[in-house]
Amino acid sequence: MFNKDKVKVLSLSMLVTLACAGTANAKVTDKDILNDHLSTDEVVTNGMGLQGQRFSPLSTINTQTIEDIRPVWSFSLGGEKQRGQESQPMIKDGVMYITGSYSRVYAIDAKTGDELWQYEARLPDGIMPCCDVINRGVALYGDLVIFGTLDAKLVALNKDTGKVVWKKKVEDYKAGYSISAAPIVVKGKVITGIAGGEFGVVGKVRAYDAENGKLVWERPTVEGHMGYIYVDGKKIENGISGGAPGQTWPADLWKSGGAAPWLGGTYDPETDSLFFGTGNPAPWNSHLRPGDNYFSSSRLAIDPDTGKIKWHFQTTPHDGWDYDGVNEVISFNYDDQGKTVRAAATADRNGYFYVLNRENGDFIRGFPFVDKITWAEGLDENGRPIYAPANRPGNPADMADGKKGKTVVTAPSFLGGKNWMPMAYSQDTGLFYVPSNEWEMSIWNEPTAYKKGAAYLGAGFTIKSINDDYIGVLKAIDPKTGETVWSYKNYAPLWGGVLATAGNLVFTGNPEGYLMAFDAKTGEMLYKFNTGSGIVGSPVTWEMDGEQYISVLSGWGGAVPLWGGDVAKRVKHLNQGGSVWTFKLPKKYDLASN
Repeated sequence: MFNKDKVKVLSLSMLVTLACAGTANAKVTDKDILNDHLSTDEVVTNGMGLQGQRFSPLSTINTQTIEDIRPVWSFSLGGEKQRGQESQPMIKDGVMYITGSYSRVYAIDAKTGDELWQYEARLPDGIMPCCDVINRGVALYGDLVIFGTLDAKLVALNKDTGKVVWKKKVEDYKAGYSISAAPIVVKGKVITGIAGGEFGVVGKVRAYDAENGKLVWERPTVEGHMGYIYVDGKKIENGISGGAPGQTWPADLWKSGGAAPWLGGTYDPETDSLFFGTGNPAPWNSHLRPGDNYFSSSRLAIDPDTGKIKWHFQTTPHDGWDYDGVNEVISFNYDDQGKTVRAAATADRNGYFYVLNRENGDFIRGFPFVDKITWAEGLDENGRPIYAPANRPGNPADMADGKKGKTVVTAPSFLGGKNWMPMAYSQDTGLFYVPSNEWEMSIWNEPTAYKKGAAYLGAGFTIKSINDDYIGVLKAIDPKTGETVWSYKNYAPLWGGVLATAGNLVFTGNPEGYLMAFDAKTGEMLYKFNTGSGIVGSPVTWEMDGEQYISVLSGWGGAVPLWGGDVAKRVKHLNQGGSVWTFKLPKKYDLASN
């Protein structure tokens, strides 16, 4: 198993340093993971907390000091695999763990930027990632570093050596399955979704014992498929997902229904719920599958112990535009006339921002967060879209030759009002900071049929920018009113994550290469630094030896230059790359000055 992959460990002196540090280092525990949103000296979850708020209580770097931060080291991922670096760094006991494109993992000395070890998965020929060869990060548990690969495996590495401890095949990559999201660890279980909706896969969420990789439960996310739990190696049926097979699907299309939970999940300990979003139904041609097509383009609340679906909310029933529903669900509480509301927020690719009751999935409110939405006229009292029938791509069967349906121009484009890039929530301002995009598409339907391992779209498209001077817009949104408090417009699409801090700052990056910091209340840009390649990763902050650090990956890529049509032409001059940049204030500042 181990000799099929590549691990590079650097100098003996670095090994000794890491080994010595490791003797005093504690393992990552369930308590560490549950308290990650409160900790300042480590980052051990994707989202800087299981609820995914991406908010740090650190404030040494603030609106008054931000102009003084300096880069202190930059680490190159090396090689020729320099594209689409969408990872979020994790930091534990002075070591940073990141992933790179093509399923690579690195351990880096967080103080100096020196590489400690590198693991490179030996990917087979024939992998079928839909949207670039990216990877969004690792999970940490015990003394393991766990990540997913483009050939749909979960791999657990020893955090000190990078050597494989266990490896599990999650699905068959030859059928179109892959993994690009960071796993999540809850109650000792590492939980992952899969990608592949464009190939007619059946979406699933699976939980494994984090220590040994044994399968604990699996939950299909297409109505009609059986879920299972595994006890002492025995496979036990755990209920069909939804109603009877094909209840909201025609004929046998549920057997290749897509709905891939490709982005990964969040977890809310208050309701003991995993929140996963699901992708598009397959194929894109909606005329082939009349019905709501459960549980595609939905948000699911899942029991972390059994995998059962507790509730679901479908943002785009009978999705005909590839709007998916995978975008992160962020738990937050707010006061409503003296009553605490346990809410969850999600900004959908379809252009609407939703606030749900996270206890039962009930719709509280929804509103547009992009300027132009043409596929729907609004949301009804239950949050269901009120369709604009003229803006659904036409049925090829209605045409004389049956080859191509009526083309429509629809906003947002299928890449969404917001795509995978995670937003942040500030506990200080009560605002969500949403990386959004203003674009539209020409889209049409075509005949198609399922074939294992082949693209299963039944549609064609061309993406277009709506405005000449910007596509990306970073917006500060009040979830209680729907008001956009401030916005920042960016020429290229925004494709990186957002970080909010108690220093009244919001950080994000852009494809032009800049790490940017904004005043969280006013939106004034207070700092920017060009990293040399586009930023499509998610920034983090932590403190070490009394100093606050900011880190972000730089490396242009992802879906936009691959599927972007006219928009891809706008960004074609941007350089690919692969590096981590780390910043801090000069030594005169320390946490005691907060």
